[in-house]
Amino acid sequence: MTVTLRGHGLTEDQVVAVARHREKVALAPAARTRMERSRARVERAAGSREPVYGVSTGFGALAGTRIAPLRQPELQLALIRSHAAGVGPPVDAEVVRATMLLRARTLAMGMSGVRPLLAEALLAMLNEGITPVVPRYGSVGCSGDLAPLAHIGLALVGEGEVIDAGGALKQAAPTLKSAKLKPVKLETKEGLSLINGTDGMLGMLLLACADAERLFRTADVTAAMSAEALLGTDRAFQARMHEVRPHAGQAASAANLARLMSGSQIVSSHRHSQHAVQDSYSVRCSPQVAGAARDTLDFARRIAEVELSSTIDNPIVLENGDVESNGNFHGEPLAFAADFLAIAAAEVGSIAERRVDRMLDPHRSQGLPPFLAEEPGVNSGLMVAQYTAAALVAENRRLAAPASVDSVPTSGMQEDHVSMGWGAALKLRTVLDNLTSILAVELVAAARAQELRKPLEAAPATAAVRSLLRKHVKGVGPDRVVAPELAAAEELVRTGAVVEAAEAVVGRLR
Repeated sequence: MTVTLRGHGLTEDQVVAVARHREKVALAPAARTRMERSRARVERAAGSREPVYGVSTGFGALAGTRIAPLRQPELQLALIRSHAAGVGPPVDAEVVRATMLLRARTLAMGMSGVRPLLAEALLAMLNEGITPVVPRYGSVGCSGDLAPLAHIGLALVGEGEVIDAGGALKQAAPTLKSAKLKPVKLETKEGLSLINGTDGMLGMLLLACADAERLFRTADVTAAMSAEALLGTDRAFQARMHEVRPHAGQAASAANLARLMSGSQIVSSHRHSQHAVQDSYSVRCSPQVAGAARDTLDFARRIAEVELSSTIDNPIVLENGDVESNGNFHGEPLAFAADFLAIAAAEVGSIAERRVDRMLDPHRSQGLPPFLAEEPGVNSGLMVAQYTAAALVAENRRLAAPASVDSVPTSGMQEDHVSMGWGAALKLRTVLDNLTSILAVELVAAARAQELRKPLEAAPATAAVRSLLRKHVKGVGPDRVVAPELAAAEELVRTGAVVEAAEAVVGRLR
């Protein structure tokens, strides 16, 4: 299925499809018409005696410098070259592809005053699998993601480096030629419109939202497995306990836990025992934490949805022909959303690690062997797997410190407050990667702990997840190298296979 830019918003699913799964993209005729109309207005403004920012003037603190009409195309190319100033390792291809798609989306809305050729060139590169090399550092999240977008623009004009469809690092010009694509010759305002957007941080936020949804559901699965393994009760997850505090995310998470633990012989075996009156917070309060994370995800998605339907450029071309400067490139809404979601994801990992520690501690595990080892003392079991989870939790706590409260002035104090939204989105991706690994540790530990409760059987849903894991990771036995098993479990978490295995038994989780 081809994603078509029609001059209005896209959906999160469409962005993920193009960025991650390489769906094809096209420009609708109606969007082309709007772009042509907008372009005509910019060309009139370019010859006007009135200064128009970025059209007949310099940029940033050089906005007072007039540029003669004949030199305006030169200005646009110089802008791309000078702003392609990023450093560090390249960001992931999916981030670059999302950024390219979102910049083309804004251009297609017909308020940037650029030729349709510019959007079509971006889409052609996407469709040919050509990905510009974009360094990790360089954006402060205001005036948009200038440096990352400039590196994309550099490839568009046939300069800089790209990754071709086969994954090889190459120079842009010959790669475009091999794909039968021509480098773009920029005209008035087009360099500026290529770089003045929030597309990088928005792309990362959208990809993160998709990942967070999968991980928060996975956290319910691993929490249910741990609750069973720790001889926990499902009474605290019943709907009536959450109707009295009706946070939507909390109710959804509790409903998941109740369904996942339904039919468990382990739970039934001690339903009326003394210890099951109140489980530890890491078990009993799982819906309150994972649910709050879900509500935070809903907030982040609302912000992203607004941005997806917005025109982010400066200046913009209004319907009456006016070309007006604005501040819509400021990334603060996205920075706040990314920071908030990182905090939520860090807490989901934190409570998961506490459940792992409890399963490994013989003083709190309700009779499980120390560190879930077959022969404690000779064997250390999963002792150091918990260390790994603890290290990742500690890193996530550092990364959860908000980037959006920082601001380093740029451009000779013209741009004296910036959002740091690009940095907020980058660290959100790292937090989610770390959460993936933490949940993998819990999955491995909880599956082993469940087996140690035999002959009592786990719930059908969690047993199905354990059966999936056992295709890749062995059960209880003498000590062996743990890292490959954690990597295998991590892949099951990352691909969504854990959630799919549970849903095959209980239906779609909320």
